[in-house]
Amino acid sequence: MTRPVLTISSKNYSSWSLRGWLLCKLAGLEVEEQVVSIDDPTNRAELLLLAPSVLVPRLNHDGASVWDTLAIAEYLAELFPKKGMLPKDRLARAHCRSISGEIHSGFHNMRSALPMNLKAHHKNFKIFAGAQPDINRIQAIWAECIERYGGPFLFGTPTIADAMFAPVCTRFLTYNVPITAVSKAYCDTIMEWPPMKEWVEAALKEPEEMEELDVEF
Repeated sequence: MTRPVLTISSKNYSSWSLRGWLLCKLAGLEVEEQVVSIDDPTNRAELLLLAPSVLVPRLNHDGASVWDTLAIAEYLAELFPKKGMLPKDRLARAHCRSISGEIHSGFHNMRSALPMNLKAHHKNFKIFAGAQPDINRIQAIWAECIERYGGPFLFGTPTIADAMFAPVCTRFLTYNVPITAVSKAYCDTIMEWPPMKEWVEAALKEPEEMEELDVEF
């Protein structure tokens, strides 16, 4: 079998690429990274939140080509059931799938107001009022999970849900979003998670920049 290939975009800007990459790490699947240039029109549109893309992330594994982060998540969880990508308990699995689907398909105001940019840090960023309900809902999800499952990850140990919410943690840090102590502790857990630290380290070394996402707010 040839080595699996994960097609990704910018490690600094692409939240979807980060999710796909973390999912592979959760599965213990070593992949070859194939990077799509940010100058590619389709990829650029995705990064600027103008249009969805089927380019990234995309996993090619043993004859299968899988795109969309939730599809990749379910494919890997099915393929590697012993890796704990989903909780063992049926009710917890349902909960994990539900919140993963929620972050996958929702929170558009937060996404557009706080684009992922790991190299940036804005101390006095004024949050668009329309994004605040999204921020509140995300923190409510985190608080419920931490209380129910004991932390430090959403379901105790790292799962698909943590891979899905990891980019949100980076957004909260980049834009200095006021958050609760519980949310702060969760963000700290994510940012200290070894695969997350590996991704951030690589992102900071990227030479590519997008002026549209590097402006001083």
